[in-house]
Amino acid sequence: MPTDAQVAANRQNAQLSTGPTSDTGKAASSLNALKTGLTGRAVLLPTEDAALYEAHLAEFRNRFEPVGSAETNLVQSLADTQWRLARIPSLEMSLFALGRLEFAALYPEQQDPAVRQALIEAKIYLAYERQLRNLGIQESRLRRQYEKDVAALDELQTLRRRERQKQLDSAARDYIVAVQEDSSDDFDPAALGFEFSMEEIEVRAMELKPDLFADYERELAEKPEMEEKKRKKAA
Repeated sequence: MPTDAQVAANRQNAQLSTGPTSDTGKAASSLNALKTGLTGRAVLLPTEDAALYEAHLAEFRNRFEPVGSAETNLVQSLADTQWRLARIPSLEMSLFALGRLEFAALYPEQQDPAVRQALIEAKIYLAYERQLRNLGIQESRLRRQYEKDVAALDELQTLRRRERQKQLDSAARDYIVAVQEDSSDDFDPAALGFEFSMEEIEVRAMELKPDLFADYERELAEKPEMEEKKRKKAA
């Protein structure tokens, strides 16, 4: 159990550690807080535009057209990862802007403005090397995550489309049989467990059997001649 003297010492030390007090120090502290936006659960920072984020998310949904929760979750992850990646250049620029304020008075003896600016930029890099390196590490991690999610989404969608095509082929073959048996008028995809429109099924059926409606087309072509014969016979 701490003694009264230790408690008093801790309170005194706490008063001495109140965080940055200068404008530059406060800005640096604020920038450190921003970095959590690259790794934390919260994707949208308080300073960012919610409407812009929603438009960004909608663009990803339109591009990848996810179906089902698994695909939707992966598209959400892709959008969030890209949102974080897009934040990194602005964080890097913020570090250098902060450094230019902090070190603006350095190297007054240097007469050449270009050389002086180069020295200040080098000083900024050395002063914020850890933060800049961390941004590079986070960028690499996010890019790997993005590539991993793209591969997982592609696999899911490929399997789904393959299965859908398999089901469509099955529906088309059933429809071909119905046409050949002259019972196509009673063909009901939903009753047979298929989630396809009749138009989709007919198009696929004709791809599988191009002459599917050959007899019907021949009857249509012969119908005017038959009608004409009937007319002449009746006359």
